[in-house]
Amino acid sequence: MITAAQMRAARALLGIDQRQFARMAGVSLPTVQRMEGSEGTVRGVVESLTKVVAAFDDAGVELIGDNVRSVGDGRGVRLKRAAKRVGSDDGKENA
Repeated sequence: MITAAQMRAARALLGIDQRQFARMAGVSLPTVQRMEGSEGTVRGVVESLTKVVAAFDDAGVELIGDNVRSVGDGRGVRLKRAAKRVGSDDGKENA
């Protein structure tokens, strides 16, 4: 499984835009836009999802699932846990 946030982050690591990624993955630009615009886990045609995951893998991006250790090497980012939205007001004042 892949999330929309993972797709956006993976593209950012590669330094490519949605159009470039769509060509790289062999899917349409609207497919990439829909996938990245979704909430949570990306849903879609299995063939398209497979192409997207394979394209990231071929480009050297490791997609890491929840509670799974990374076995690769190289640089990257990982969200440790669900975070509050940046700029959200939790009722606490800054000290």
